[in-house]
Amino acid sequence: MADYDHIIVGSGINSLVAAAMLSKNGKRVLVLEREDRLGGCMRTEEITLPGFHHDVMAATFVLFLTSPVHDALGADLARHGLEFCHTQHPTAVLRPDGSSLVLTTDRATNVRTFNAVSAGDGDRHKKAVETVEADAPFLFALLGGELWSWSTARLMIGQAWKRGLRGLAAWMGEALRPIRAWLESSYNSQLVQALWAPWALHTGLTTESAYGSQMGKVIAFALEAAGAPVVKGGAGQAVAAFKGLIEANGGELRTGADVDQIILRDGKTAGVRLADGNEITASHVICSVAPGQLYNRLLRGETGKLPEEVTSGLSQFRHGRGNFQLHYAIDGPIRWKTKGLEDVALIHLAESVDSVSKSSNEAERGMLPATPTICVGQPHRLDPSRCPDGKSILWLQIPDAPRTVKGDAVGKIETGGVWNEATREAFADRIEAILANHIEGFADSVLARKAYSPVDLETMNINLVGGDPYGGSCALDQFFIWRPFAHSKNNATAIENLHHIGASTHPGPGLGGGSGLLLAKRLSG
Repeated sequence: MADYDHIIVGSGINSLVAAAMLSKNGKRVLVLEREDRLGGCMRTEEITLPGFHHDVMAATFVLFLTSPVHDALGADLARHGLEFCHTQHPTAVLRPDGSSLVLTTDRATNVRTFNAVSAGDGDRHKKAVETVEADAPFLFALLGGELWSWSTARLMIGQAWKRGLRGLAAWMGEALRPIRAWLESSYNSQLVQALWAPWALHTGLTTESAYGSQMGKVIAFALEAAGAPVVKGGAGQAVAAFKGLIEANGGELRTGADVDQIILRDGKTAGVRLADGNEITASHVICSVAPGQLYNRLLRGETGKLPEEVTSGLSQFRHGRGNFQLHYAIDGPIRWKTKGLEDVALIHLAESVDSVSKSSNEAERGMLPATPTICVGQPHRLDPSRCPDGKSILWLQIPDAPRTVKGDAVGKIETGGVWNEATREAFADRIEAILANHIEGFADSVLARKAYSPVDLETMNINLVGGDPYGGSCALDQFFIWRPFAHSKNNATAIENLHHIGASTHPGPGLGGGSGLLLAKRLSG
C-alpha cells in the first residue's frame, strides 16, 4: 500500500485548494514545499520594519471570493481564521496631470460618475457589466470549468441552440477583441479608458491581445460586485487557514521538502524522491509547477520517452513579462494631492490606453519602461492591523517589467544586460519619482522601502520564471484548451496518475484556485 493517496508538489493556491478538497473527501494527502514556508505567492512578511506586514507578492482576493472555491471551502476556511477586509472603492486611475476616476461597488454611482465625465460613458459601463452579468452562467463555466468534458460540450450546444450558430460565433468574435478595441469603441473619455486599460496587464495580456475585451469586462463586473478585498493580517493568513483546514481533515504539509524527482514504475507514477534521497510513495502525484520544472527537472531522464507533442510543446512554451514589486513603510497617512483616493484599494498610475500599451511593449522587448504602468495598493486602509497606529503601507506592483533586461527605454540606466542590485534600485528610483509627484511630502514620509526585481521573485519561487507571475504567456495560443501545450487535456499528463495544476494550466493564473478544484473533484469522483 502506498504511503499516501495523493502527494502534491508545491503549496500555492491551487495546491492548497486541491489538498483541502481531497482531504475533506477522506483522501490521504501530503503537500511538499521546497521553501521554508507554505503559500507560493501568498506570503506576508515584515520586509521593511518591525510591525509593518507586507504582502510580498499576491495581495487582492477578488478572484477567490468570486470563485467556486470560495463556495466550496469558504465556510470551512472562515472557521480556521480566514477573514476579508473590504472597501467601497476597489480601484481608481490617477493620470500624470492629477485627474482621477474612482470606481465604487455601487453601479448607480458609477453610472452617474462616468456620465459626468463624458455623456453616455456611464450608460455604456452599465451595458458592459450587465452583459457579463447576463452571460455569467455560460461565461464563468467556460472561463473556469473543465474544458474537455461532456458538461462543457453540453454547455456549448445549449448556447448554440439559444443563440443560433451565427449568434454564438458572433459572441465569440466579440469576446476575442482586444481591450483597446472595446475601450476606444465604447468610451469617449480617455479617463474612463485609462481606468480599465491597466487591468489587461493583470491578466498577463496587453492592450492589443486577443480576448482582452472579454477579460476587461469580467474584471469590471467582478470589481464592482465584490470589490478588491484583502485578507485580514495579510495573504499569509489565508495560507494559515488552509493549513489548519487540511490538517483538521487529516492531511499533512511539510516545508523544506524539495522534491527532486518523480518515481515511475512500469510507466506509472509511484511517488517522489526528495533531494535528501528519501522516497515517499503515492497512488497519485499532483504537481503545481511551471512546465519546465515538471518535465526538465522532476521528469529528467524521461523526456526522451514522452510523446513528441509534449516535447515540442515544451520547446515552444513561452513565459510572459516579469513583475516588479516595491514596498514602503510610511510615517503618517498617505497625503494624495488628488482628493478622493484615500480609501481606494488599488490605484493605477497611467495616462491612457496608449501609455499602457507603450510600457508593456517596452517590457516585452526587454527594455526598462520609460514610464511604467504602476499599481499602488493601500492595504492598511482596508486592514489597519497591517502596520502601527499612525503609519501606512504602500504595495506597488509593476506588471510590465522585462524578464530579461536588454536595456533602458530612456537610455539613462546602465543595466549591463542583467537584473542586478544596481539595476533594481535605479528602476525603483524611477518608479518612486513618479509616485512622489502625486503625494505631498512623500520623500520625508518614507521610513523604509524594499524592492524585488523579476530575478528576486524567481529566487523566492522557482515557478516565477523570469519573474513571470502568470505561469507562462497568457496569449490566446497558450490559453484555454491550449494551456500549457496545444495538445493538453485538462490536468492530465502523458504519464498515468501524474497530474499538472497551477497557473500554467487551465483556467490559468490568479487566486481563484480553479485547476486545484477541478482536479480534486475529478479525483474524488
